[in-house]
Amino acid sequence: MYDIYCRTGIKISFPIIEDRNGEIARKYGMIANDISNTQTVRNVFVIDDKGIVRTILIYPLNIGRFIPEIIRIVKALQMADCSKGSTAANWMPGQPVIVPPPKTFIELEERNKEIQENQNGINWYLSFENPPQKCIEKTKNENKNKC
Repeated sequence: MYDIYCRTGIKISFPIIEDRNGEIARKYGMIANDISNTQTVRNVFVIDDKGIVRTILIYPLNIGRFIPEIIRIVKALQMADCSKGSTAANWMPGQPVIVPPPKTFIELEERNKEIQENQNGINWYLSFENPPQKCIEKTKNENKNKC
């Protein structure tokens, strides 16, 4: 855990578990049975503070993980949760988020008017807004100190 902190500036605030007999790895589908009965594939689980698995990435044994994408996913989840919007395909931190769709016909008409005035969307079902500043701050990496 200290090595992770020294290399990334991120303090691991959750327990790291040991799985000597592979029981957990098997339960979560992490064993590549076509290659080995004991070797795990390269799995990434993003679990939120409520214990809910939000993202699962599975890489083949011979392919390394792409850490910038994993960080982008975490930031996108944080942004979507904070802004109550969605992130588009290829979304990167700092970009606008997709506004939730209108719930009534009156809101739909208001959304279309807003899009025409602000040029911030394609149609009532796909419009964008800059996220609130509090959400932008939340997705910034606050631990920039490295060993």
